[in-house]
Amino acid sequence: MKILEEFWYGNIEPTDYDTSSCKEYKKFLELICSNEEKLQATFTDEQKELFFRYVDCVREFQTMADCLLFQHSFKLGARMMLEVMEE
Repeated sequence: MKILEEFWYGNIEPTDYDTSSCKEYKKFLELICSNEEKLQATFTDEQKELFFRYVDCVREFQTMADCLLFQHSFKLGARMMLEVMEE
């Protein structure tokens, strides 16, 4: 039960994952950042404010979506383990 103990003491963060080995992830992150910088350079102050509010909403939505995905995946994994244990 070491993993549960590590999780309990906060040594495991379920939302952390290593992306360093995924070249596509890095490529798209760089593209997003580059395009965002170019886009912001063209904004008026009012457009910047609107864009920042939009980005905040998207981040909140993504956080909720990630949480729901984590919950679903965890439950699916638990159901798989139960099925394996029944056989």
